[in-house]
Amino acid sequence: MTLRRSPLIAIAALVLAACASAPAVAPVAHTDAFATASAARPQFSAQNLSDHIKYLASDELEGRFPGLIGERLTLAYLQRQYETLGLEPGGRDGSWLQPVDLVRFRPERAPTATWTGANGVTHPLVSGEDITLRAGPADPVLKIADAPLVFAGYGVVAPERGWDDYGSTDLTGKVVVVLRGQPAVMGEDPNFYGSSTHKTQEALERGAVGVITLQTDDGRWRRSVGGATRAQMTIKGAKDTRFTGAINIQTATAIAGAGFADVLARAQTAGLGGAFDMNARLSVDIAETTEVIHSNNLLAKIPGTQRPDEYVIYSAHWDHVGKASQPDANGDDIYNGAWDNASGTAGLIEMARVFKNGPAPERTVVFLHVTAEEQGLLGSEAYAADPVYPLAKTAANINIDMLPFTPATRDVAVFGVGKSELEDILGRFAAVQGRMVTGDGYPEEGFYYRSDHFNFAAGGVPALMPWTGRDFIKGGIAEGKPYYEGQMARYYHQLSDEWRADYDFTAALQNLDLLYRLGLTVADSTDWPAWKPTAEFNTIRNATADQRR
Repeated sequence: MTLRRSPLIAIAALVLAACASAPAVAPVAHTDAFATASAARPQFSAQNLSDHIKYLASDELEGRFPGLIGERLTLAYLQRQYETLGLEPGGRDGSWLQPVDLVRFRPERAPTATWTGANGVTHPLVSGEDITLRAGPADPVLKIADAPLVFAGYGVVAPERGWDDYGSTDLTGKVVVVLRGQPAVMGEDPNFYGSSTHKTQEALERGAVGVITLQTDDGRWRRSVGGATRAQMTIKGAKDTRFTGAINIQTATAIAGAGFADVLARAQTAGLGGAFDMNARLSVDIAETTEVIHSNNLLAKIPGTQRPDEYVIYSAHWDHVGKASQPDANGDDIYNGAWDNASGTAGLIEMARVFKNGPAPERTVVFLHVTAEEQGLLGSEAYAADPVYPLAKTAANINIDMLPFTPATRDVAVFGVGKSELEDILGRFAAVQGRMVTGDGYPEEGFYYRSDHFNFAAGGVPALMPWTGRDFIKGGIAEGKPYYEGQMARYYHQLSDEWRADYDFTAALQNLDLLYRLGLTVADSTDWPAWKPTAEFNTIRNATADQRR
């Protein structure tokens, strides 16, 4: 595949060259997308952002945990804001809400497990020492006897990268063991193929009843053990394997035998092309208690004037993590979540206000507030599984999770830089601000796969999420990097993340201006932004190409 030069980007070079030196003018009639976006003069308000954050992060909302009083107050506040702005409800049948039923589950008792070798001898596996196990919410009390065990390397199928661990393997009724992460040949930075989403999808398609992750690193294994007893959440009715778990290298070797070392080494350098039979059967007995939590996404929209059945979606998660199990030394027990993500929620409300006061978009623009991001991107997963607006007809997702609270920066940091043409469009507008699009600075963290835009990307929709820049106009990286890292250490998921009167909204206002121009550009174009040829979501998007003609 060759990289086409998008009409969106070609127009940008011409229009922005002209508008960079042009005096400010009133909005003009639409001649093309970039002319409209460049002529617009959006006015974002730091005071509005602060006021929204102050309420959303107030103690009254008790940390905005899904299903509790914080959800009711948050959604009522959002609806009032959109009604005041004159937006339309964006849900089905004229509703503001998209119901999302969540299932929270926790172990009722320690699970038990055994494996039986080809010689018929059965061996116990000690929970927390040899194996960890969690039942899925569809079968919270689960017994499986003598399920065949197979090893499938990384569990990755990526034909465009020449990697296939499964071949024609049928996993019906089997438990598949897969390595954590991704093959080294795909680079050190995490990608979609290393995600649990991809591995689960591949296992489900082949009929697996369970997926067990092989942790070859002692530190990762200890984290698996630590997380195995905590409450977890998922979407009610979500397709999943019947159970998941983890084993360490000692357990895997004991089950598969000494020759497993050679298979493991081969699996780490090339796709297996077919699962390796471990010549053993696994029996498990797991019991979890479950609780259904009724939650909601909230949607508002501005209908498109020319192509109302095509969409640009701005998103942000409204939830946070609720209350601490016990107060701190100051008596504070509320995770107010001002930065994460009252700030992004406030940014979406402001984005809607600016859109409503500006030129009417040709495509429908949707403002989507999702639930349960902090529980595993569940609100956006529920949306992508049952989209109100078809993913095939969604031109872009622009996600706002934690606005930057910094002085002006030279960089416009985005997660997963190099994935889509959205970055190229954004870069044209950033250049007018004297800025440039860069990565987030921590590629090894795989941040692209850790916020709500990921579920849009996994559904094929080009998705972009900006982040906090670190190259300050005054002081450069030398000042910006420790400033940002200090903010993260002090506030991220801490009780101290409360509204402050001294927020520096300079970079936030710069970024919102760019994201408005990006969204309006895509909304007013007949073109569809594309993934870059190296992006792992191309195949998914291409499968629906006939719906965008």
